[in-house]
Amino acid sequence: MNRRALLASATLALTIGLALPASAQTAWTMASGYPESSFFTQNIRQMIKEIEEKSGGKLKIDLRSNDSLIKLDAVKRAVQSGQVQIGEIRLGVYGNEGAMYNLDNIPGVATTFDQATKLTDAQRPFFDELFKKNGLRAITYVAWPGQGFYTKQPLKGLADLKGQKLRIYSKQTQIMGERLGMEALILPFAEVPQAFSTGMIQSLWTSAQTGTDVQVWDYVKHFTYTGTMHNKNAILVNERAFRQLDAATQKAVLEAGEAATKRGWELAKKASEERENVLKSHGMTIAQSPKDILDAIEVAGKGMVQEWLAAATAEEKAVYENYQKSLK
Repeated sequence: MNRRALLASATLALTIGLALPASAQTAWTMASGYPESSFFTQNIRQMIKEIEEKSGGKLKIDLRSNDSLIKLDAVKRAVQSGQVQIGEIRLGVYGNEGAMYNLDNIPGVATTFDQATKLTDAQRPFFDELFKKNGLRAITYVAWPGQGFYTKQPLKGLADLKGQKLRIYSKQTQIMGERLGMEALILPFAEVPQAFSTGMIQSLWTSAQTGTDVQVWDYVKHFTYTGTMHNKNAILVNERAFRQLDAATQKAVLEAGEAATKRGWELAKKASEERENVLKSHGMTIAQSPKDILDAIEVAGKGMVQEWLAAATAEEKAVYENYQKSLK
């Protein structure tokens, strides 16, 4: 072989060698409905970093947060169809698809993080199987902090809630609001500021985290904490996209997802106090709920549990029964 041929062969080999890492890299797009200030999004950012490090750069994930690519209520369908390979959902958004999605949105079912952990343990096998049937895989489940009312005036008792236009985020919280005598309206997270500005809503039911995310101090001055529930988010992966990864990269995704679950629960526990301090720094008053409001929420919750059981399948009822046993 002459010198020119040798040089050509060497150049070709170098070109192929340089191209291999690029061809071995996979790029995913991830959709989320929450802003960068949310501990959920911060947790995802860390998870993505760990996936990229553990996979040796073989898997890159482009996170599109704050509804910037896909609205929160459309994320599950987008992951299932392959429009995006991974996304974060709020389970309660899909309550019309099955009773299990609603369970952690019912007042009183899981009022503490300990109860929320046990409920998640009971629900996980059911959800894992459900998602599997739909070509999905859940790699994290993380609870929200406890909830409360954001109002313009302080809440001295149940009568102060009557007739108020309340923004809530799921069918179950809408039922709760209505049974407390409020006009409860389901609105996406991103529409809350405009709804306050136009008078569509007067008050808000959510966590201290969401209150800071929407800068609620521009509209109301009081946060009354009730606890009441710890509903959950999950991160879903398209199963076909997952199967196309090599074994080492699959392991990296699962390990990072498991770490994100543990970290997310700790972040959720810290978020209540940290975010309440942010609310205070913007001139808001933080208070614990009056007893008659808590009593009314408890009554509403007990009725909703019975309605849930009446609508649930045998498998869903078994999950609830196993959860109740874990509390004893």
